[in-house]
Amino acid sequence: MPKIEGNDIRVGNVLEHKGRVWRVMKTDHVKPGKGGAYMQCELRDLFDGSKTNERFRAQETLERVRLEQRNYQFLYQDGDEFAFMDLETFDQITVGRELIGEPARFLVEGMQCEIEFYEDKPLNVTLPDTVTLEVTYAEPVVKGQTATASYKPAELSTGARVMVPPHVETGDWVTVKTADGSYVEKKRQ
Repeated sequence: MPKIEGNDIRVGNVLEHKGRVWRVMKTDHVKPGKGGAYMQCELRDLFDGSKTNERFRAQETLERVRLEQRNYQFLYQDGDEFAFMDLETFDQITVGRELIGEPARFLVEGMQCEIEFYEDKPLNVTLPDTVTLEVTYAEPVVKGQTATASYKPAELSTGARVMVPPHVETGDWVTVKTADGSYVEKKRQ
C-alpha cells in the first residue's frame, strides 16, 4: 500500500490506522503558536461506521488504502437485500440497505451502479447522479397555489415520495437527484 504523510491527508482518502480502515470525512490544518503543525482529521470506520478524531503530525506516515471500483447492474430487491450483477464477470452479489442508504429508493432494474470494494468486501454503492421515473401519484393543484413557487408531494414508480412543482401530474416523467430526491426537471416520454 502507498504511504501518505500527515500533511497530505485530504477529505475522501481511505487510510489504514490502528489496524482498521477509515475514510477521511473532514480535515483541518492546525498551526499552533507553540509546537509543530498537525492535521486534525475526522475519520469514519468503513466497516462499522463509528467515527473518531485524530491528529497527525506532518512527518507522520500512514498507509493509504486503494479501493477497487467496479460497475454493477441492479437486478432486484428482496426485502432489505439488493442483488447486483458484475458487468464483466456476470457474478452476482447482494448488499444490504444500510450500504446504499437513502438513494436505495431510486433503484430501478437494469440501473448501472458503482460498487467500491476493499479486499473483495463491498463498502459503498453509488447510484447515477440523476434518475428519470414516472409519477404514479401527484397531489392535485389547489386553486391559487400556482401563484407562488410552492411544491407538492408526489409518488414515483419506485415508491419514493418527492416534492415536485405544481405543473407535474400523475403520468408525467420527472428527473430527480438520487442523493437527496430533489426535483430537477420534467421529461417528455
